[in-house]
Amino acid sequence: MADTLVVIPTYNERITLPEVVARVLSLPLGVDVLIVDDNSPDGTGKLADELAAANDNVHVMHRPEKSGLGPAYRAGLGWGLDEGYDILVEMDADLSHDPGHLPAMLAAVERADLVIGSRYVPGGGTENWPWHRRMLSSGGNRYVQVATGIPIRDATSGYRAFHRPVLEEIGLRELRSDGYSFQLETVLAAWRMGFAVDEVPITFVERRAGASKISRSIVLEALWRVLIWGVRGPRRAMTRHARSVLADD
Repeated sequence: MADTLVVIPTYNERITLPEVVARVLSLPLGVDVLIVDDNSPDGTGKLADELAAANDNVHVMHRPEKSGLGPAYRAGLGWGLDEGYDILVEMDADLSHDPGHLPAMLAAVERADLVIGSRYVPGGGTENWPWHRRMLSSGGNRYVQVATGIPIRDATSGYRAFHRPVLEEIGLRELRSDGYSFQLETVLAAWRMGFAVDEVPITFVERRAGASKISRSIVLEALWRVLIWGVRGPRRAMTRHARSVLADD
């Protein structure tokens, strides 16, 4: 078994999933892939089973219904913890997260507990994104910084790599965020507990097939949850966590 698991949630991603999986497995990294399908009506789940049958490094989790990104990641990352993986990666299935950035992210894991693929650090950016999406994303990240004090430029990014102690210590299975606020909750909890968070530049590419899963309810959930987290504090990180990769520095 590999040390690293790439978790890819899917809902109607039949068009892009084969390319994503092929590109991840073609990298000289020796990683495993877990596809978490929410009973996609377009047959993504069946396709995922075919990919797993053809490659021992691919695994599939079938969930009964579409219930949000947060629950899908809790299930997939939790499976990875149970199976003993040391590094767990989140990646979108629509090719907005370029698998080509994965080597740099895994290299950065050597010096950080949580590595975020960031659009908003030098060298990062977006491609083919409409202006309103750029404003929503950049404005949302600024709102998170102001509300919580977290010094992360792209706390909403869904392309990230965790050391297993981070997920164990923040209580992955007890988190309750749905939608994209799950990404905010995990990085905020990790930072506050004294884990080292690093950002590496990525170029986020607008999906070339299918529809975005972001809805008004997802945005509203993130807004009110961030406000509550900010009010409850704290607005600074604790001393370095004993299980951090930097604990002895």
